[in-house]
Amino acid sequence: MVVTIKDVAKHANVAPSTVSRVIANHPRISDKTKERVRAAMKELGYHPNFNARSLANNSTRAIGLVMPSTADKALQNPFFPEVIRGISAAAHVKQYALHISTGGTDDEKLDGVMQMVQGRRVDGIILLYSRVDDEVLHYLRDKDFPFVVIGKPFTNVEDITHIDNNNFRAAKEVTEYLIQLGHERIGFVGGDNHLIVTIDRLGGYEKAIHEAKLTYRHEYVIHEEFLKEGGQEAVLELMSLSQPPTALVVSDDVMALGVLNMLDRMGKVVPDDISVVSFNNVLLSEIARPPLTSVDINIYQLGYEAAKNLILHVESPEEPIKRVIIPHKLIKRSSCIELQNK
Repeated sequence: MVVTIKDVAKHANVAPSTVSRVIANHPRISDKTKERVRAAMKELGYHPNFNARSLANNSTRAIGLVMPSTADKALQNPFFPEVIRGISAAAHVKQYALHISTGGTDDEKLDGVMQMVQGRRVDGIILLYSRVDDEVLHYLRDKDFPFVVIGKPFTNVEDITHIDNNNFRAAKEVTEYLIQLGHERIGFVGGDNHLIVTIDRLGGYEKAIHEAKLTYRHEYVIHEEFLKEGGQEAVLELMSLSQPPTALVVSDDVMALGVLNMLDRMGKVVPDDISVVSFNNVLLSEIARPPLTSVDINIYQLGYEAAKNLILHVESPEEPIKRVIIPHKLIKRSSCIELQNK
């Protein structure tokens, strides 16, 4: 037997319209009435038909997520499952579902977003990245479709709600930490140099090098993918230099794992031969050998705030544009050491 709103209304001794308002969490319904109606729904085993409600109020109760690359490649990096965990928690509070775009190429990604928007499959979109001159972002702005960026937009920063860390400051702080340990030859291993997070972290690294009046060496800066293989490639390049670095700032824990792996294969001991500091502080950094000094960027919180602010914008379109900065913290472990004979 299918339980209807009318059955719930009769059981709770209220009008069917009151049951509808309780389902929508209408502020004008008293808490006492809400409790009575919800108790009746639970007792009768009634579940609201969100599809029918969506058609009635032109809402899908779904959020679209757009990855920086193919989902299978992105999900190899623990950053993405963790940020999605945060998004999922905030979406759950408001009973929104998640719809993940799976496009591989830039064209496929844009096509997937267009289908989400034009097919009204989602109420809003979260970009899980920020890159230079992004077609998806341009399209969403052009369509005036609700969206939030995790990261800092390349342009129109004041016009786009975004959730970010102060990546410039974080990278400057970790580079200064290595300088305080006596290191002067410090390499930087970054991700895709079209990603704003890479640009900001490189900027912070450069600033620290210049302020300490150290020589800035272009050959010490390498850009690879945020994957283990990227870290391995970077190490081969840096350690083949006539004056290899004594310390590395690595933009991501998974890359740093590749760095440790390759250094080990080359017979180099971390931190005795070379110090390594990285970003994200995922579980990998704790269980690496040696455990990695890493910047905790509160990944879960980035995701939670992104979903919370997107839903706020969807439900209250007049909500002002926001820039939310999530705090970071350097977690010191065993991969950095003071350089002797400064």
